[in-house]
Amino acid sequence: MRSNRIKAGWRTVLMAGVVAGLVACGGGDDSSDSPPVLTVSAEGVSTIDQSALATQLATYALQSPLSTTESASLRFMREEEQLAHDVYAAAASRYPTPIFANIASSETTHAAAVATLLTRYGLADPMAGLPTGTFATPAFQSLYDSLVAASAVSLVEALKVGVEIEELDIRDIEAQKVGIDNPDILLVYDHLLRGSRNHLRAFMKVLVQQGGTYTPKYISQATFDAIVASPIETGP
Repeated sequence: MRSNRIKAGWRTVLMAGVVAGLVACGGGDDSSDSPPVLTVSAEGVSTIDQSALATQLATYALQSPLSTTESASLRFMREEEQLAHDVYAAAASRYPTPIFANIASSETTHAAAVATLLTRYGLADPMAGLPTGTFATPAFQSLYDSLVAASAVSLVEALKVGVEIEELDIRDIEAQKVGIDNPDILLVYDHLLRGSRNHLRAFMKVLVQQGGTYTPKYISQATFDAIVASPIETGP
């Protein structure tokens, strides 16, 4: 009996360690004395604190010049994060449901985090000087136009668009990480990933409340279901 209790105790310790590791995932300075880079509301709205991010980035040596892959990745993610903001802002102007305005506000900080990396490495911002809803890359312009049109159909369709954008972000950030070894870029991308998973959960929750359903387009059903079923993530 005593042996069984010891084994059960070790299983509890091991599981606690796994959970702690998942929560802490993302790199950077995890010291409890450091302010969190990602602040998360009870609804899952995930905002990147630019001051806390700057503090963490200052702990990383500047590994320059960037590879062609890394430079292209930062420009790509700058436009994709801006697209999320602009589509949600358009939906917020049409529907009073708070989720659109709240997540649009947080997406401003996500786009700013990528812009911070562009500045850090002396790269031009592809969104500089462009008005809301205008993109440097034709593919992003076409995607923005189609998503805004879909959002205009109804509240339920706008919520589906929100889920779709966050699902797309998750797929793309994971893909972008493959060609990157600079830890400061990976730090920011991990925060963006955590935020996208939280926003997917948030949009999906409201969509279900409105009687809607969603079938994943960019990630597997199993991965999608696992994200939706798991708790809101916080982090350093």
